Amino acid sequence: MANQSKNVEAFVDKIAQRNPYETEFIQAVREVAETIVPFIEDHPKYKESNVLERICEPERVVMFRVPWVNDQGTIEVNRGYRVQMNSAIGPYKGGLRFHPSVNLSILKFLAFEQVFKNSLTTLPLGGGKGGSDFNPKGKSDGEVMRFCQSFMTELARHIGGFTDIPAGDIGVGAREIGFMYGQYKKIKNEFTGVLTGKGLQFGGSLIRTEATGYGVVYFSKEMLETRGDSLEGKICAVSGSGNVAQYTIEKLIELGAKPVTVSDSGGCIYDKDGIDTEKLELIKKIKNEQRGRISEYADQIKGAEFHKGVTPWNIKVDLAYPCATQNELPEEDAKTLIDNGCMGVFEGANMPTTDGALHLIKENKLLFSPGKASNAGGVATSGLEMSQNSQRLYWTRDEVDYRLKMIMKSIHENCVEYGRIDDNYIDYVKGANIAGFVKVADAMIAQGVV
Repeated sequence: MANQSKNVEAFVDKIAQRNPYETEFIQAVREVAETIVPFIEDHPKYKESNVLERICEPERVVMFRVPWVNDQGTIEVNRGYRVQMNSAIGPYKGGLRFHPSVNLSILKFLAFEQVFKNSLTTLPLGGGKGGSDFNPKGKSDGEVMRFCQSFMTELARHIGGFTDIPAGDIGVGAREIGFMYGQYKKIKNEFTGVLTGKGLQFGGSLIRTEATGYGVVYFSKEMLETRGDSLEGKICAVSGSGNVAQYTIEKLIELGAKPVTVSDSGGCIYDKDGIDTEKLELIKKIKNEQRGRISEYADQIKGAEFHKGVTPWNIKVDLAYPCATQNELPEEDAKTLIDNGCMGVFEGANMPTTDGALHLIKENKLLFSPGKASNAGGVATSGLEMSQNSQRLYWTRDEVDYRLKMIMKSIHENCVEYGRIDDNYIDYVKGANIAGFVKVADAMIAQGVV
């Protein structure tokens, strides 16, 4: 055991030396290395091919200038990125994030996670991620359009239906996807499925908007059933108030659970009576239409409380769904959840749980699903959108939802296969990492030293 730990540290140190100051990326590598390095020790072909180190190195990183003109006529400049991490099992696939925090470390961590996530979906998709430090909040539609057009003017050189198919992420919704797709189509003079998350009028898929949130809940349902339990009546904390959080709440309500929280960067709403369908529509109106702050919910719902500057994790709940952003659930909050009797944590965001929190959760044997498994529903449905675009088909809502449900069930089964420790405990982090790794690693070995 001590020797395995030493090998993990040696591997992480080597990656850290090549990627100094990239803390989020190194955190993601460490989380994978803790389970994959011991696995490789028992499977020499992966050690001999040095395949894990190769997976940690992007195949390509593109950085570029994005100049655009604001409504006052002033020229502004942002930075654009696309990290094309791994194409061993298919074209690069992963979202675009527009947020002031975006930097190379964050995008490399997201692209690295995406490789494993896409592998788990069973679809032929490689991993990538991109975005910009542009902040769409507070910008007019005209400013967002001009930025997106400038961004796509350069990005179009590096993507394509058989090369790299981006999607949305934080700060990139239907509006931004529409503007970017229009510019891509103008540049290339072709109607192709090069972006997913498109509007239904021009090649989008039903359920794509809902898919990540729905998938998280489907996955947690499968996990609870391994313990003979269900979502019925469970009190749930959900963080965030964007796309993933909204549709996590929607599916929780549908399956009989009681979500009681929602949040944004300003603070947290606690509604002890539960968020129902009508209240969820208010959340969607505030965030999607008015682009307001979640505190406005408390102004309109009797009994709801707004707690400024805090997250939902100090509230006594049965289940927790972190759906906001990376590292939002630190060790001290994990301890509070455990002390309050929380049974499980299911990641809707990418790596929302810190290393310290993750180790504490695993020590106490809570149910825990890593984002690469439980939030894979979004990219899975993007893959279904790509299939529909390629075949010029249009599947019904029920068809797409059924396929999504089956994909999440399959991911769960793969995690159980590689992650079962004994009859009473499944390590889903280990299971997801190994299941995702094996498919990519085998493909890379088969393709030679590339």
